[in-house]
Amino acid sequence: QVQLVESGGGLVQPGGSLRLSCAASGIIFRFYLMGWYRQAPGKQRELVASIFSNGRTDYADSVKGRFTISRDNAKNTVALQMNSLKAEDTAVYYCNAAAGREVYWGQGTQVTVSS
Repeated sequence: QVQLVESGGGLVQPGGSLRLSCAASGIIFRFYLMGWYRQAPGKQRELVASIFSNGRTDYADSVKGRFTISRDNAKNTVALQMNSLKAEDTAVYYCNAAAGREVYWGQGTQVTVSS
């Protein structure tokens, strides 16, 4: 059974930081492209950042320079360090694992940026 379990969401003031973590089980982690997506109310789910097993990363333009994605293939975890948070970063953040036709999602964790 595949599980992606996110943690680390919460309420933070504008300009603050949060670190999201995702622990994967039931997959051969190093074979999977790992990503973080987010969905704000009334909007479509969008890709925030992704990381290949070799460490290559991609970011949405809106988070470049503020967010950093990382992975630990030995611990089967992927993290998203979010700095300089803005109100528009408020969303449910989802962990994603993809390899070919296999795609898995976590349950999501809420991030709210508000004063």
